[in-house]
Amino acid sequence: MQLGKYNGYRDEDLIPLILEGQNALYEILYNRYKIKVLNKCYNLLKNKDLSEDAQQIIFEKAYEKLSTFKGKASFSSWLYSITYNYCIDFLRNKKKLNYPEWNRKQEFPEIVDEIAEEDNQVNYENLQGLLDKIHPEEKALLMMKYTDNLSISDIANALRLTESATKMRLKRARARLLYLYKQTYKLED
Repeated sequence: MQLGKYNGYRDEDLIPLILEGQNALYEILYNRYKIKVLNKCYNLLKNKDLSEDAQQIIFEKAYEKLSTFKGKASFSSWLYSITYNYCIDFLRNKKKLNYPEWNRKQEFPEIVDEIAEEDNQVNYENLQGLLDKIHPEEKALLMMKYTDNLSISDIANALRLTESATKMRLKRARARLLYLYKQTYKLED
């Protein structure tokens, strides 16, 4: 099959063709997203070999579940949902990290839950470094919201949560990150 003529097709146009039996077209989707999926895996797993293995498994899962793609969100959002779920599940199983239990043990004082954009005390690189100190599920929430610009609804669907639980966990994740930032860099409240 000559794949080149399909390179300009949108993801949503390729999927029905793949489902109709033109399986080779999945390679186009793979090539479009392989680096992004690998980077998201590495961001969460922090291990090159594990991330490469995860990337392969995620694309296999996506292919197997392709018939469940309904087009309510973009294909990339759907694929990233599979990516985040796989990595979070892997970390939960490996480290036995249960978010509700972990959250109860990680008390922090009530603080402002948003970082003001005009607050010039906040350094983006410092903030990025602190993401590895919070729970992987919180990190995934923040990445989905602020890196991937997913809606609350898409995040809730991806993580198999209600929208209200997603909002609450996102609020806690921002609060915890800001608290760690202020503690680490000794900023004034």
